Amino acid sequence: MRKSFIVPLAIAALLITGCSSQNTEASVAVSSPPVSATPSPKPNFNEISLPALMQTPITGSDLVVGELIGTTANYKRYPVTYKANDLTISGIMNIPNGDGPFPTLVLGHGYIDVAIYTSGRGLKREQDYLANNGFIVLHTDYRNHAGSDDDPDNSINLRLGYTIDVIAAAKALRTSGIPQVDTTKIGYLGRSMGGGIGYNVATVAPDEFDALILYAPVSAKYEDNFNKWGRGNPDIEIPIAQKYGLPEDSPEFWAGISAENYFDKITRPIMIHHGTNDESCKVAWSQRAADQMNAAGVDVTLHIYEGEQHAFGPQWGLSMERSVDFFNKNL
Repeated sequence: MRKSFIVPLAIAALLITGCSSQNTEASVAVSSPPVSATPSPKPNFNEISLPALMQTPITGSDLVVGELIGTTANYKRYPVTYKANDLTISGIMNIPNGDGPFPTLVLGHGYIDVAIYTSGRGLKREQDYLANNGFIVLHTDYRNHAGSDDDPDNSINLRLGYTIDVIAAAKALRTSGIPQVDTTKIGYLGRSMGGGIGYNVATVAPDEFDALILYAPVSAKYEDNFNKWGRGNPDIEIPIAQKYGLPEDSPEFWAGISAENYFDKITRPIMIHHGTNDESCKVAWSQRAADQMNAAGVDVTLHIYEGEQHAFGPQWGLSMERSVDFFNKNL
């Protein structure tokens, strides 16, 4: 296949969490089996929705590279900040040795409690692997994380601000003037929650990234994420119901925040990696999304890894080889 209530921080964290942790053999690229699903209701335009985000001006600028904090035989590591609209976002950048220009990737991590999060945490092994293979890597922390500015409305807005932060990172790279950055070759890699952000980015700003890879992503149907991490927990379910209505009560709202309803807007190739034993994000979610994208004419490739869990173990190296090949082909 080529295919008034303020929502507590815990609510949004659980809704789109997935895991950010760091398992058996045999990985196969498959055409996913048909997945029957009731058609989604017609999305309703709401200020908290992907259609609204599509109409929101998003700027990324002022990328500042700080003092060197680490070096290896193949690359150097720096702290960075950039502007996402009016907010300053922190992150980490690995820059390969040499003059470049190098293809450049934005990385979006999975859910990690902001109370324990430190800059660059979540995709350390991917940052290292990709930089060793000649890619500049900008790992964004997102708003409210590490040295980033706080967004007090982030939770009530169901963390759609993270999508803005990722889009802004690509824009900031293009305007940075950093000579090593190849501004014509910018890709995205996100896992778990970051994979869900990738779905959003591909639909909201379809031409921002030249290629996208999603690892063990959360569902592109937001109702699935709510049912997995919020349903039955009164601290989560009650405020959500009062603010937006439950999925069964307000299906148009939930359709409007579900990327699967906008896959026809995707213009760039996507690769998805998912393990059959994923205990956090169901492989069926990725199978359904791949089928839907394929039906919409999207260039999508789904790799299913027998026995792999959410964090990936024995076959992580194979998945990264495929990822590097994919980026080399499409950037």
